[in-house]
Amino acid sequence: MDNPLRRLPSLDALKGFDAAARHLSFTRAAAELSLTQSAISRQVQTLEDQLGVRLFVRGVRKLSLTPDGELLHRAAAKALADLAEVCAGLRAGQRRPRVTVSAAISIAALWLIPRLGGFQERHPDVDVRLSADNRTVDLAREEVDVALRYGPPELMPPDALLLFDEVVFPVASPAIAAAFPPNPQPADLAAVTLLAYTGEPVPGLDWSPWLVSLGLEKARPKALIQFNQYDQMIRAAADGQGIALGRGPLVRRLIDEGRLAPLMEARERIASRGYYLLRTSAETRPEVEAFSAWLVEEAKTG
Repeated sequence: MDNPLRRLPSLDALKGFDAAARHLSFTRAAAELSLTQSAISRQVQTLEDQLGVRLFVRGVRKLSLTPDGELLHRAAAKALADLAEVCAGLRAGQRRPRVTVSAAISIAALWLIPRLGGFQERHPDVDVRLSADNRTVDLAREEVDVALRYGPPELMPPDALLLFDEVVFPVASPAIAAAFPPNPQPADLAAVTLLAYTGEPVPGLDWSPWLVSLGLEKARPKALIQFNQYDQMIRAAADGQGIALGRGPLVRRLIDEGRLAPLMEARERIASRGYYLLRTSAETRPEVEAFSAWLVEEAKTG
């Protein structure tokens, strides 16, 4: 299969063309790139030969872009600017200490991200790179320093630290929670919308056992909205769209902020699951130690 990248001109030729197009002068382009005027001229000529088009109209003491030259310059200028920005960021990242953190999307969105500002205030010299993903991540290959993981203890490495246990209970916006009785009847369920999670199976997040425990297995809600991303479902609950099953550690902050409220007294502690901190870096680095200690502190406060 033909690879179109093989047909791209050299980066040096594009840089020389970009400088000449900006200055409309081979001489000033050469001065900018610390080259000779003839070198810039050869780069542009080579580029024109490779593309089969004229890029400049060469007049007496005057240089102007052809329509093809203008088209190429717009694309080349943007591509070179993007490359320069990325390279500058990489160089800056090498000068500053950085912690790479891996977490599932729901944990990142609902628990970690709202708290990250606190770490940055305490450690303004440390950059944080967050990789939020529900796929299985090779922590060593992707150079992850710290990982937040949810699951049973037998699947965690021996040095994994339990941050908090899992507790599940119904939550809704304060207005819906205030109107929902502590001992609901079928008519009460018929007046509300249930928000259901349909992503990767998580113990305690299936509505069926909950309705059975409340004696409402034959009752039908007003409507059912399904989500394959847990954080989106919880945001919908906070916006007053219905009742969701909240995972205690992940909804605690929204409850404290008054955006969510628990319903009834029913709670299910999922003893077989928990939220763990994994240290994946073999070397001891001050920034990783600081971030890990901060995570443990945050977990203690909820």
